[in-house]
Amino acid sequence: MKINLSSRFKRSYKKTPQYIQNDFDKKISIFIKIPNHPSLKTHKLKGKLQKCLAFRLKDGYRVLFEFSNPETIDLLDIGPHNIYNRF
Repeated sequence: MKINLSSRFKRSYKKTPQYIQNDFDKKISIFIKIPNHPSLKTHKLKGKLQKCLAFRLKDGYRVLFEFSNPETIDLLDIGPHNIYNRF
């Protein structure tokens, strides 16, 4: 599976606390193998973001992503739950 990182994701990742970055690093390896793994709580979004999905990290942080095709994932943003308001 191929993963593309958006420029927004890269900027947001650098701003997240180190323990969230560590949690992301662990969970992205799970996500690559099993995108719907129960520990990730992957879910579809509604409204303006209905084409996107998200999975959970510690302390209410989320990773916003979409499938550009069955083998490619675009990571769009990472941050606290209110990242949904950025779009």
